[in-house]
Amino acid sequence: MSVAASRAVLRQSQFMIRRTAVRHSSSSSEAANKAKESASNAASKAQQGLSRVTSSAGPAIAGAASNVGNALRKVGGRTGKVIAYIDTLIPPTVYYSKVGIELAKLVFRGQKMTPPNLATFQAYFEPVINVLRNPSNLRNVNIPSPQSLLGRLRSADKKDLAFYGVTAAEVLGFFTVGEIIGRFNVVGYRGEPAHGH
Repeated sequence: MSVAASRAVLRQSQFMIRRTAVRHSSSSSEAANKAKESASNAASKAQQGLSRVTSSAGPAIAGAASNVGNALRKVGGRTGKVIAYIDTLIPPTVYYSKVGIELAKLVFRGQKMTPPNLATFQAYFEPVINVLRNPSNLRNVNIPSPQSLLGRLRSADKKDLAFYGVTAAEVLGFFTVGEIIGRFNVVGYRGEPAHGH
C-alpha cells in the first residue's frame, strides 16, 4: 500500500470517528435533555402530590385535635377544672410567645447581633465542664478581687458606664416584674392579717 493510500484510509477513519462522535454527542445531549425534563416532571408531580396531601391532612389533624379538645372539655370535677384552666391559658401563651419571638428578632437586628458559633460555646463552657468533671479544680478558679473590679470601673468611659447602667436597670426591671407576677400583687405579699394584741 502506498503512502497516499494509507493517508486516504487514515483520513477516512478520522472522518468516520468524528461523525460517530458527533452522533453520540448529539444523542447524549438529547438523552440528557430528556432525562432533565422527566426529572422536572417527576419533581412537579411529587410537589403536587405533597401539596394535596398537606391540604387534606391539615383539616384532618385540626379535626382530630378539636375532637380531643371537645372530649377533654367534657371531663368533670377537678380534672375538668384543670383542663379548662389550661385551655384558657393556651391562646395568650401562643400569642405572647409569637410577640416575644418577633421582639427578639427586632432586638437582634437592631443590635446587629449574631448567634455565637460552636467554638465560642466551647470556650465559655469548657471551664464549667472541667470543674464538673474534677471538682477539686474549683479551688483554682480565679475570682477577681474588688480592687481589680474598681480599677475596671474607674477606667471605663462614658459609653461603657451608660451600657452597664442600662443593663442594671433592665435586670432590676425584670426582677421587679417577676416579683409582681409571683406575688399577684404590686405591693407586698398576701398573707394572714396582722394580729393586734
